Amino acid sequence: MSFKYFEDLWNMWYTELHNGTAGLTLKIKKVLYSGESPFQRIDVMETYEYGKMLVLYGSIMFTERDEFVYHEMISHVPLFVHPSPEEVLVIGGGDGGTIREVLRHREVRAVTMVEIDSQVVEVSKKFFPTMSVGFSDPRLRLLFKDGAEFVKEDQGSYDVILVDSADPVGPADILFREEFFRSAKERLKQGGIFVAQTESPFYHPDIVKNTYSVLKNLYKNVHMYLAWIPAYPSALWSFCFCSDELHPLRDFKEERVSGSGLEFKYYNPEVHRAAFALPNFVKKLI
Repeated sequence: MSFKYFEDLWNMWYTELHNGTAGLTLKIKKVLYSGESPFQRIDVMETYEYGKMLVLYGSIMFTERDEFVYHEMISHVPLFVHPSPEEVLVIGGGDGGTIREVLRHREVRAVTMVEIDSQVVEVSKKFFPTMSVGFSDPRLRLLFKDGAEFVKEDQGSYDVILVDSADPVGPADILFREEFFRSAKERLKQGGIFVAQTESPFYHPDIVKNTYSVLKNLYKNVHMYLAWIPAYPSALWSFCFCSDELHPLRDFKEERVSGSGLEFKYYNPEVHRAAFALPNFVKKLI
């Protein structure tokens, strides 16, 4: 029997469903890792269409093929608006993609990353080396703690806070609550920027609506921006930009992008501006 015949017998698929009625299905080449941390199940699978992907508690966190969209947009939008983003706090982001992008900015002198699950970091280092390069950067301070408890107890202050959280289930649920948002704001310096992923306005309208209702009571400037991420539910994903002093468009200086010398796969000045143009159904939602 030929090897190809055995390949044909391998017919494994991964499906992630929203409310059990619609979702994404990917054919799997092989399962590279499957384990349980004290917080969640962790799986790494190699797919035919999207390369390797990380799955936590049964939900896709990222795939190699499109992870750059999420990580560039959560990072570079605020970092190119803030005039001097020297100190950055990242809550979550155990895969390393967000700190990879943040640490590309020369102005950033220090990054504190607070991740609850050390096993996610170790898995990323082993299976996603292009994602986890930032973990060896001397500017990084990596803490394995509960992010909500950290912002409540920490005495530090930051120019930019990025919340790279999973969906609001399991250990990430608290990162969508008003108490966390209030504590995070207390950690911002004057003129600081708070950015978080805020789910899909198409599939998660209640989460989006509630989140923005809380944020608008905390900040003078609260703006949603969008990105196209094929592996995420509906492919339409949202982020919040929050600041009392800075506006994501009026304070955006395009020349800083070209002057940085950085190259991106998704982000550019045109995308920066266009990301804040919202469809009518999203405007109505928030």
